[in-house]
Amino acid sequence: MSNLPENRHLKNDTEKFQTLDGLQILVVDDDTDSLVLTTFILNTYGVQTITATSALEALELIKQFIPDILIIDIAMPEVDGYSLIRRIRTLEPPQNEIPAIALTAIDSEEGCYLALKSGFQSYLIKPTEPDELAAEITNLMTKNH
Repeated sequence: MSNLPENRHLKNDTEKFQTLDGLQILVVDDDTDSLVLTTFILNTYGVQTITATSALEALELIKQFIPDILIIDIAMPEVDGYSLIRRIRTLEPPQNEIPAIALTAIDSEEGCYLALKSGFQSYLIKPTEPDELAAEITNLMTKNH
């Protein structure tokens, strides 16, 4: 498996995104496969990932520690990603200031508009390319530091 071009691609990109090494990112997604894939991608860039499978679990985690970035799925049962980010934005600083990426299968202008209006800084469509995700994280970290 290590001979696949995708793995070489990830290793080459890792060199470009050294700024991601050591970041702590909270990934929130109710779909286990998507959560595992996103975590795997982030780990190849040296990111420490913490995962939550629901909005309520994510809110509890944010009370315990402040991640550098949030990556949140939009289409989740009970409390969706739009509602979750709105709740996070009502918390006290520094929790309400965590940069957030909406990572969703919903590819629409309306979805992007709602994400940005709700409090996300970025909107990416699943499946996303590893280098696209890394570039977006780098971009957010540059803007927020």
